[in-house]
Amino acid sequence: MRTPLSLLTALTFLTWTGSRMTAVALPLVALAETGQAWTTGLVGGMAGLPLLTVGWWGRGLRDRLTSGRALSVVTAAHAAGLAVVPVAALAGQVGAVALCASGLVTGMAGALSGPAQRALVADLADVQEGPDSAGTGRGRAAGAARWLAWQDLAHRVSMIFAPPLGAWLVTVWGAQPLLWCETCVFAVAALAVLAVPSARTGRPRSEDESDAVARPVSATAVLRRRPQIAAGVFMAGVGGLCWFGFTLGLAILSIESGRPGALIAAGVSGYGIASVTVSLLVPVVIDRLPRLTTMALSWAVLGAVFLALPVAAPNLAAIAVVAGVGGVATPWGIAALNAVISEQTTGGERRAAFTAETVLHSGGASLGLLVGGAVIGWAGSARVLAATGLIQIAAAAVGLLVARRGGADGAAAVRRAATSDRSPAAGSSGTSTAAVGAAESSGIPPARKGDRVA
Repeated sequence: MRTPLSLLTALTFLTWTGSRMTAVALPLVALAETGQAWTTGLVGGMAGLPLLTVGWWGRGLRDRLTSGRALSVVTAAHAAGLAVVPVAALAGQVGAVALCASGLVTGMAGALSGPAQRALVADLADVQEGPDSAGTGRGRAAGAARWLAWQDLAHRVSMIFAPPLGAWLVTVWGAQPLLWCETCVFAVAALAVLAVPSARTGRPRSEDESDAVARPVSATAVLRRRPQIAAGVFMAGVGGLCWFGFTLGLAILSIESGRPGALIAAGVSGYGIASVTVSLLVPVVIDRLPRLTTMALSWAVLGAVFLALPVAAPNLAAIAVVAGVGGVATPWGIAALNAVISEQTTGGERRAAFTAETVLHSGGASLGLLVGGAVIGWAGSARVLAATGLIQIAAAAVGLLVARRGGADGAAAVRRAATSDRSPAAGSSGTSTAAVGAAESSGIPPARKGDRVA
């Protein structure tokens, strides 16, 4: 299974690189063809609508995306959506309709493929790693966490070099050829991903996997049953919602400090370089770290960075260093959340959990950017940076407390169920069905035969 996992990681790198380069070219094509500035954000804006609503319209579809063949169909649809704008440009028909259609199609494809690809990576890693010596899912989760961390690294590397490469290619080729280039990248990816098998190959299906299509899993239900996953998704969602404080806040703080563009450039550079550098280490050690504590500490440190940025301004070196601390912290929280999802879920639950993570984190970031400008205009950049920092720290503390309380309540339920249902003849050697059900509901592994439960 190592070759399919490597292929999925490589395709993540290629498609994200293409998407980031196109983000430079697409507004230029829209402006050149329509002559109206408001159309430049139509594709991105419309792409956000399917992401925010995928929990509703994609619930039945996501349970079918369990193999490379299924992902190939979604990736091909993404390529078709990307082709709408350059094809319309050839016909001289680029307008609001074409831009909105492109955004909706690519947004729907992206909302489905992102969580499905991460779930497939975790499924393939399960098959490759197998259970650990104790018979738990920890060994499998460690393998999934490592591969998902490599995938996150591929995403972060593209964030560093793809935008300037796209800007350079626009000057050399022009904007329209760059759009065709990304369309071809996704078309090639759709063909390449056909080589990725289903993770079910070579192992029997679980009851959850056999009934996944017939019984779609609700993301809300998964979060209710898994307090650690719910806490991680909550922290990531708050982090995404507050991200505008960093991007828009630093951009406006640059103007207020009399150094337009300088502070945001220093901050983004420091954050990006640090996050890529530390992401090289994350896959190696993530399986040795406590999941919940790592998530909470990661988002709390990022919140502290937001608090420190106004203090560091307008010194460019200080801004770069402080932002770099945030870049060091963030990958650990994301990797720990991916590890928790991989460890505590399978089948439809896993895909639902990854969908919830995507909707709340990426959707929250889009919503924050939508309203962030108005908030900063009303309160000021320094105050917004401080407020978003405090909110993230508070979210980390709340998530930590809620998850630990949920875990403690689940463990207590296991003990109560085992004590009340234990047969006198069985003594302390058996675990009741009620105990197993309580453990599954709490998100903690059920006790095995021979374990001391009470």
